[in-house]
Amino acid sequence: MWALILNFLGGPVISGLISAYKARLSSIDTQDQLALDLLQKEVAADIAARAEATRLLIAEQGRWYTAIIRPLFALPFIVFGFKVVVWDKVFGWGVTDALDPRMWGVFQTIVVSYFGATAVERVARIFRR
Repeated sequence: MWALILNFLGGPVISGLISAYKARLSSIDTQDQLALDLLQKEVAADIAARAEATRLLIAEQGRWYTAIIRPLFALPFIVFGFKVVVWDKVFGWGVTDALDPRMWGVFQTIVVSYFGATAVERVARIFRR
């Protein structure tokens, strides 16, 4: 009788548990694959958006008066950064009042847009390969 019970448990029950576990593992792999596919599509969309923005920027900067707008907008923040770092901190010749928190947001946005965009593009190229 014990042999019959063990034979029953060893056959269909164990094989059923193993097949259920394999099905669970394959569904997890499928979910991971879907997440990876979604991430790749997001990166591809970001690359396409940046390429379009670059084409637009090149088209807009065909004339001197359109090309000068971005640098002129960034110039006060460049002067501020230079004064704080070189004049105040390095030489110790002055003290600059703190920027308003909203202006710090603008300052950070300008710095990231000028220097961070190339890093994002490099990472996107790595993911594209």
